[in-house]
Amino acid sequence: MSRLAGRFGELKARGEKALVCFVTAGDPSAELTVETVKTLARAGADAVEIGLPFSDPLADGPSIQAASQRSLEKGMTTRKALAIVSEIRNAVPDLPLVLMTYFNPIRCYGLLEYAKAAAAAGADAHIVTDLTPEEAADWKTYSTANGLDTIFLVAPTSTEERIAIVAGISSGFVYCVSRTGVTGAKQDVPTELRGVVERIKAQTSEPVCVGFGVSLPEHVRTICAFADGVVVGSSLVDLLHRERENPALQQIVFDYVSGLKAATR
Repeated sequence: MSRLAGRFGELKARGEKALVCFVTAGDPSAELTVETVKTLARAGADAVEIGLPFSDPLADGPSIQAASQRSLEKGMTTRKALAIVSEIRNAVPDLPLVLMTYFNPIRCYGLLEYAKAAAAAGADAHIVTDLTPEEAADWKTYSTANGLDTIFLVAPTSTEERIAIVAGISSGFVYCVSRTGVTGAKQDVPTELRGVVERIKAQTSEPVCVGFGVSLPEHVRTICAFADGVVVGSSLVDLLHRERENPALQQIVFDYVSGLKAATR
């Protein structure tokens, strides 16, 4: 059983939903990325997405785009990011780690070589944001052979046929995008979101987690009434950048994430 499947099973047994937190590898620094993920685990995060910086992150909004650019400007590469993942895995052996990237870095690395390297570093799954199910056969072959789940995205505009295709190929969980557009913290939960999640859950037994725009405990509480978990990204990335020089950074992260996790119970 994968770490992700095991974690969702534990949560279901406890009557909880999942809190998935996102950080960008190398922002504010490689060292702070490792320390922050350790803090996220202590604060109750059930899984962590680690973004591999890419120069053209089309699905990401201003916050994560800026974080990727800052990391790249400091010399971050895919190999260095995987080294960070390895250090995190050694520090938190049981925490599910999902790598979020685009297909170009994987293709440049070599699909099989990358899958082996990511698995060796301790990754459990990937979200390859711009990889469609129709083009995913080779990647799925190599990732599955190396014990890696691949999580695909469903949008509010997805047709029933599209949802069925994505649900059929996703493993680990299905990522439900809460709204059209790019990532970024918002102030509201779209009223139609429950219906989108219900349409996905009708097509799969995999957990369904909602991301894009989730930043407040009230968002988490509302969404966890009908989804299996939430993904919090841009607001955490912004916090890390804003408080990067603050000696109390890790306590600030702990307090923020603890509040989000409490809303999943």
